[in-house]
Amino acid sequence: MSHHRLHRLAWGTALAVLLGTAACGDDSSGVSEDAGTDPVRDDAGQPDGSTPLEPDAGLPPENPYADEVVLFEPGDFAGFGQDRFPDVVLGPPSGLGPDNGSLDVLSLGRGGRIELRFTDIAVVDGPGVDLLVFENAFLVAGGSATHSERGIVSVSDDGVTWYEFPCATTDAAGGYPGCAGVATVQANPANGVSATDPAVAGGDGFDLATVGLSRARYVRIVDAGNNRYGGTSGGFDLDAVAVVNGVSLRSGTP
Repeated sequence: MSHHRLHRLAWGTALAVLLGTAACGDDSSGVSEDAGTDPVRDDAGQPDGSTPLEPDAGLPPENPYADEVVLFEPGDFAGFGQDRFPDVVLGPPSGLGPDNGSLDVLSLGRGGRIELRFTDIAVVDGPGVDLLVFENAFLVAGGSATHSERGIVSVSDDGVTWYEFPCATTDAAGGYPGCAGVATVQANPANGVSATDPAVAGGDGFDLATVGLSRARYVRIVDAGNNRYGGTSGGFDLDAVAVVNGVSLRSGTP
């Protein structure tokens, strides 16, 4: 696993900066260019699509989970999980099955956002689901409904140009198609359920073909803004993200 490094943490309008100062840009549907709206990103000098990571025999084994938090901008009613940040969203999910939501999560708050980066494995467009996003949804009312808090997912290969997955945040009858935070989570290191097998892992799957992208190294999740809010655990609660179809960034392949 790559070293977990935090690049930026923005605490609403009263910023408490850990490793940089953030400037928030507005989201938009489809492809968006963030260049010029975020002048102090800590991506400068890091490997990109044209400069892959060099192989290093001393590095730990590659892993399919996010390695770094590039940006975190919590919204109102956030706070839960910040005492374990950033590790709480790095590494594998801690699913507890359909009837229970994990508490090993980070609440984004109303309209909050987070951006994560993969440094040793990139997501690629392969057969079916390429990326899994894990929240802490669980069944309620005797299993007839799901407690879900939706998030809108975007992906990028360079951290500048973003591709947003269409997310029907108000379509409860249709199961909120295209959104994260809908499906329950089964995968957990303690139970041996694979977090990279969409057939058993749970979580919400995303296919890069949907947005016309062949490779992604960044994932952005934005709280939908119409979830349940209150206390410090409002909105989308991120557990983990995992690569299903991926390619090594240590292989020397651009």
